[in-house]
Amino acid sequence: MADDTETKHGGSKNGKKEGLSGSSFFTWFMVIALLGVWTSVAVVWFELVDYEEVLGKLGIYDADGDGDFDVEDAKVLLGLKERSVPAQPTSPDSEETIQPADKSHVESEHKNADVELEEEIQSVLHEALHSQPGEGHEDVDESINDQWQEKEEVHGETFEAPTTDDLLRELENEIPEAYETPDSDQKDADLLTDDLGAMESEPYEAPVSYEYDMDVEKTVSDPEAPGDSDLMPEDAIEHYTEDGVHGDYNEDHEPKHEKQTETEDTDEIIEDFDIDKELSVESKHTEDVVANEPEESEMPVQAEDYSNDDLVGKSEKETEQDKTEKAKKKKKPKLLNKFDKTIKAELDAAEKLRKKGKVEEALRAFEELVNQYPQSPRARYGKAQSEDDLAEKMRSNEMLQKAINTYDEVVSLPNVPSDLIKMSLKREADRQQFLGRMRGSLVTLQKLVQLFPSDTSFKNDLGVGYLLIGDNSNAKKVYEEVLSLAPNDGFAKVHYGFILKAENKIAESIPYLKEGLESGDPGTDDGRFYFHLGDALQRMGDKEAYKWYELGYQRGHFASVWQRSLYNVKGLKAQPWWTARETGYTELVKSLEKNWKLIRDEGLAVMDKKRSLFLPEDENLREKGDWSQFTLWQQGRKNENACKSVPKTCALLERFPEATGCRRGQIKYSIMHPGTHVWPHTGPTNCRLRMHLGLVIPKEGCRIRCAQENRTWEEGKVLIFDDSFEHEVWQDAENYRLIFIVDVWHPELTAQQRRTLPAI
Repeated sequence: MADDTETKHGGSKNGKKEGLSGSSFFTWFMVIALLGVWTSVAVVWFELVDYEEVLGKLGIYDADGDGDFDVEDAKVLLGLKERSVPAQPTSPDSEETIQPADKSHVESEHKNADVELEEEIQSVLHEALHSQPGEGHEDVDESINDQWQEKEEVHGETFEAPTTDDLLRELENEIPEAYETPDSDQKDADLLTDDLGAMESEPYEAPVSYEYDMDVEKTVSDPEAPGDSDLMPEDAIEHYTEDGVHGDYNEDHEPKHEKQTETEDTDEIIEDFDIDKELSVESKHTEDVVANEPEESEMPVQAEDYSNDDLVGKSEKETEQDKTEKAKKKKKPKLLNKFDKTIKAELDAAEKLRKKGKVEEALRAFEELVNQYPQSPRARYGKAQSEDDLAEKMRSNEMLQKAINTYDEVVSLPNVPSDLIKMSLKREADRQQFLGRMRGSLVTLQKLVQLFPSDTSFKNDLGVGYLLIGDNSNAKKVYEEVLSLAPNDGFAKVHYGFILKAENKIAESIPYLKEGLESGDPGTDDGRFYFHLGDALQRMGDKEAYKWYELGYQRGHFASVWQRSLYNVKGLKAQPWWTARETGYTELVKSLEKNWKLIRDEGLAVMDKKRSLFLPEDENLREKGDWSQFTLWQQGRKNENACKSVPKTCALLERFPEATGCRRGQIKYSIMHPGTHVWPHTGPTNCRLRMHLGLVIPKEGCRIRCAQENRTWEEGKVLIFDDSFEHEVWQDAENYRLIFIVDVWHPELTAQQRRTLPAI
């Protein structure tokens, strides 16, 4: 009986258990449990499973309605338990109780069932976690893959191998853009305007056109500059008759040497840089002050405050759309062709020398490259740049001409990148203008337009080229063409308005000047355009003129609303009216007033001649009437023929170099007949003061306003004013008015400045 009982409970006669013993069951249970724990740790550590999503998937197997998948649910799935129905509340009395006698048997059955259930549950979980796609659980793997992909995107670590194009694009984005930087103003001070051989012996009489002032207000040379080959100042091509600044075009081109910016990490030629900076047209008009000039001693005359008026164009209020469009317009020019890329290291080495200022060594290096690789456009361009730099250093016209020739050679080579053609021809034209070779520059600009007909910026430059030789008609046609292609081109608008105003089409010029300034386009924020827009509005009787003058003052183009000369030396004392003592020229004033009758009589004698030597004012300054002048000195040059008619007057003036040597002024007789009105206007420069000696003055009807103060002339007395301030003249008398005008240097200019300031 005992044996049967032992066998019944799974034992054997020799004492060995035939079924699972308690110890072996526990061992396997622990192994499975540990595997489960480590699996769980691995899954959690490496974030292999989104538990919420997986458990949500397993939720479909929730059989007992408790909201999750557990052992009870597994029992139902394995058929060991019936699917439960949500229990209804029952009373404690109705619950079935287990008697103590049956308790041990129930516990044994539960224990064996639990072991089997653990194994089944592990297999179910294993299947759920490790099943392959297509086996009913592919959505779990997809969730895991999605999670990895999301993590890779967040950290920027993609396992996809980048393509070569992607790497190149990435590299281009990381390489800083090199760009051409304009040289300092000192370069303009060193390189001056024209060949000395081009000077005429006779006093220059400019036509009524837009003439060019070759860096008049940027170039103050060193008087001790050695050598005949040096670039020395020439008298400006400008010609101003009495008070005249209207109708003359003075495009002030700064030398823009194409020195590429050197980065900290490399001296290599960086091919990509902003070509807009090299090809843009910018104009500046404030004269650089030579060393040791006096500081400003008096505040400019103030006018009404129009600063709050809404006249600011896009240059100050630029929309985001404008910025985006401008960013799109920027290009990264390619300067190297396929062959030049193969010798890039050699080009880099030569360019490194040039950027470090070793101009002679750089020139030799580029010359060797040109000799070794005569078909290399970039080597030839580097040679031209080095010659350009050396011309500045030597201050040599001859060397600068070599650079111009070399720039031209670049274009003639085969396989030249289009951007390099643009830069070479643009620089060639600029250097030709710098030397005063206006027609040569015009030919170069025409070539640019022919090669790149869709580039309106080159057409704009060509229009300026025509203006520089006084060909307003062709300039007008060019700007009309530009505006037909690009109706909103601000540069073309201001220049077209400029031309219309020169044609005395005052009302027509206003919208072009105004819209051009409001555009804020490069080259439009220029004092001349504020000057002429304000003048046009004044002539139309529109008080908005002073709002534009105020804006021009705020933007640094004018010394004040009233003092609107464009060619100035900073820091000079500024006031509308002066006394003889304030000028320091008391001896000159005394001599003029003492000899006023002599000066008058010689002037009247000239007036009485059958062939009048008095010439009509030709600067379009008169609203109406008759105003003529007889000039003795112009730009510091004596008119010998004129002085033969008034010899005593000229002899008298020879003693006063502050007047006869004033190359920014004139000495002349001025006659104005009744019914004349001279528009409000300003002179071109603050470097001079103007003396008026009364010779024949009617008792009533003649007056002059300077800034906000009116005065009248007296016979034999001198009035002194600064004509860079706005002034206006009325002649409403019954007889003519005759005065003698003597311009003198501003007393605060140094001797060096008086010797070296270019003429106007």
